[in-house]
Amino acid sequence: MPRRLLSFRDKRVLITGASSGIGRALALDLAGRGARLGLIARRREELEVLATEIRDSGGEACVTVADIAERAETFAACAALSEALGGIDLLINNAGYGHHRRFLDWEVEDIQRMMQVNYMGAVHATKAVLPGMVERGEGFLVFIASVAGKIAPPDESAYAASKFAMVGLAESLSLEVEEHGIHVLTVCPGAIRTPFFDAEALTRMPAVAKNTMVPVQGLVDAIVRGLQRGAHEITHPRFIRAGYVVRALAPSFMRTQVRRTTKRPD
Repeated sequence: MPRRLLSFRDKRVLITGASSGIGRALALDLAGRGARLGLIARRREELEVLATEIRDSGGEACVTVADIAERAETFAACAALSEALGGIDLLINNAGYGHHRRFLDWEVEDIQRMMQVNYMGAVHATKAVLPGMVERGEGFLVFIASVAGKIAPPDESAYAASKFAMVGLAESLSLEVEEHGIHVLTVCPGAIRTPFFDAEALTRMPAVAKNTMVPVQGLVDAIVRGLQRGAHEITHPRFIRAGYVVRALAPSFMRTQVRRTTKRPD
């Protein structure tokens, strides 16, 4: 039977990539629900601004600057925050970045960096936190993946590869650790209105993606509901899930639809 996180009050939550976008929105929301926050990102100023906002609202937040692509930095940051909070009940692997460009134009160095941040960053943080959860016999892991980790669009080859890897990691890990009282939730967002979509992305983004962009708070609410009901995977917005079925039953048709709907604007 899946474990459910019915209340966040006094739960010790570690969020990577917390300084902006989805991570920031999650931090503010969970702090409002009484969670105690440990926040990791590379940008100290943005982290401190967020932590001050949480503390001014009566919440608790500890911050540590680290590049999660670096194993030693991530382990040190997770250890420091775990010590400050007295352990970690919920880890949200959120840190990541993306670009939109043809594979032929994509520098190998950035492809490597993207896999190191998006995938290995989650590996590093999970490796650092999971043993403590196993020892206590309880815990929650959240992996912020992407719809691009289920259905790969053109112009996102490196990003999609990193998210496909994250989805596979989370699905396999979920089966391994549930006997230890640990629940894994994989989150596959569509186009969410955050700074993640920079000028380059918006310029290259097809009309179908722009027209279906949704506010970040809806995703945050969906993640909270997913944890509360013990879901193993959620997609937001929900209507995108129909694409998974079409891809499984009619892959050629789905391929044609993806090519047609993701054609870049002239």
